[in-house]
Amino acid sequence: MMMRRSLIAGNWKMHTTDTEARELALAVAGNCLGVAERDVLLAPPFTVLGSVSECLKDTGILVGVQNVCWQEKGAFTGEISPTMVKAAGGVAAIVGHSERRQIFLETDELINRRVVGGLSFGLMMILCIGETREQRESGVTFAVLEKQLRGGLAGVQAKDMASIVIAYEPVWAIGTGLTASKEQAQEAHAFIRRLIAEMYEKDLAGQLRILYGGSVKPTNVDELMAQPDIDGALVGGAALDAEAFGRIVAYK
Repeated sequence: MMMRRSLIAGNWKMHTTDTEARELALAVAGNCLGVAERDVLLAPPFTVLGSVSECLKDTGILVGVQNVCWQEKGAFTGEISPTMVKAAGGVAAIVGHSERRQIFLETDELINRRVVGGLSFGLMMILCIGETREQRESGVTFAVLEKQLRGGLAGVQAKDMASIVIAYEPVWAIGTGLTASKEQAQEAHAFIRRLIAEMYEKDLAGQLRILYGGSVKPTNVDELMAQPDIDGALVGGAALDAEAFGRIVAYK
């Protein structure tokens, strides 16, 4: 099995003022000391990106954002450009999160513009995909994942896939306390990897990092990360607790 360097990413969502963000970033850094064999990334709100980046500049912890526009500048009220992200110390962007899809009605086409735009400015792009409870119960999980994956990666060339991370986040497990079983998670991750091999090539699919997201906690991280096609986690609620997040980063 090809070894892939795992990634644990913390999505702070709409939490933390500047002071709170600095305190949490420093606490996370303290709880992640000595974990050098995997990558760690924090995605705070736009407003504290610079502060968090400054706090983490000598720690090796990466910083990213929770969404990004595809243009460098222009009349895009409420958006943040890739160059703004980079100037504030960010190296990555999360796009396609279920909250963006469900609450703000972002389509695969819009998410794809974000993916392609972010890549063109050198950002690592974390593309989230996942099914709702109704879709899973209707037996269309794989069809949904394929539609979102093909739509999100439309026009992305093989040479750019080294800067892509896929995050599988079953919508029914985000913020609900429910978690996909290790078998359910592995099945979805294996499907995604097979589809990438079909869309691109086997070697590229073997190198791709696929994260699991959906109520990842210290109590379930070990069994999830033991699955062969799970290469890390995109963590929501537990990312706001430095001790819990540190335990997730240090999974066995």
